[in-house]
Amino acid sequence: MGTLRFAVVGTGWVAGEYLKAISKRADAEVVAVVSQNEEHAKSRLAELGIGARISASYEDTVKSSDVDAVVLCSMPGSRPEQAVLAAQHGKHLVIEKPLAMDRAGLWSMANALEKHPVHTVVSFVLRWNPSFANTKALIDDDAIGRVYMAQIDYWHHVGPQYGQYRWSKTLAQGGSSILSAGCHAVDAVRYFAGDITEVTAYSCRTWADSDYEFDPNAIAIFKLKNGGVGKVSSSLECKTPYKFNVHLLGEKGAIMNNQLFSHKLPGQKDYAVIPTILPDSGDVSHHPFVEEIDDFVVSLRNGTTTRCDFFDAYKSMEVSFAIDESIATGKSVTLPLAK
Repeated sequence: MGTLRFAVVGTGWVAGEYLKAISKRADAEVVAVVSQNEEHAKSRLAELGIGARISASYEDTVKSSDVDAVVLCSMPGSRPEQAVLAAQHGKHLVIEKPLAMDRAGLWSMANALEKHPVHTVVSFVLRWNPSFANTKALIDDDAIGRVYMAQIDYWHHVGPQYGQYRWSKTLAQGGSSILSAGCHAVDAVRYFAGDITEVTAYSCRTWADSDYEFDPNAIAIFKLKNGGVGKVSSSLECKTPYKFNVHLLGEKGAIMNNQLFSHKLPGQKDYAVIPTILPDSGDVSHHPFVEEIDDFVVSLRNGTTTRCDFFDAYKSMEVSFAIDESIATGKSVTLPLAK
């Protein structure tokens, strides 16, 4: 395989990070950008020094013989249809979260990728964060034993200061506190503690005059497949700096963000601090898109699975939809969901 040729759909904040990440690799290049705003796209590509063509037609781009992989930074509601078309044309996929805005969209993607098995990575991007990598390595090395309690929080005031707010506050494109952003915390519970078998969840408003079309705050309690329990909270209208808290209790120790208490450190009297990069910023330039793209390209060339392929991320999305169903019905939801 020669140079891997990408088409990036969108030219927004997140798309810009993918454009940078792809350009950093000598064995990859951006050959096309799909945008309805040609002037903005030209300006963005000139700013980044990328000489890709610009097209308003996703269909024409995905059919092109000089495109090997597609990065979907499109609006959330359009991703299922776009992913299906890409898979049908044999294009490998990098997909932003949320994968879909409803179960039907998620299932259509799964069916297409089962029939047309292209290489995939889903941007639950914190899986490539250094602190996450440390925590996962410690768990895999039995530093804290079986995780019987996992508590993870996504607290981020997403207001008018962000360009995405104009659409992410809507029910059609934001969907819920979990679909909009809290799904990162859901995925983190699964990544560290394993699969989730039951969900009970609640939500609330913050202020009476909120512009959000859905409750921007949610809490969900989980039953874990390993016999333990979990909890996530998601707040998009919080009066606090950005926080992504990771608290894990295991049979042989505990982890709080970058702090470790472990049976492997005999004589330990207090938590040891691991100097690392924490997931402590909502700025997408802080997120490890370079590492995600590196994983995607290397795993494609080696015939291995990415750190978060579609069918792994699918389970996190199932849980996310179950949270919203539990909030809507006031009932617990058992997983996996039936198609």
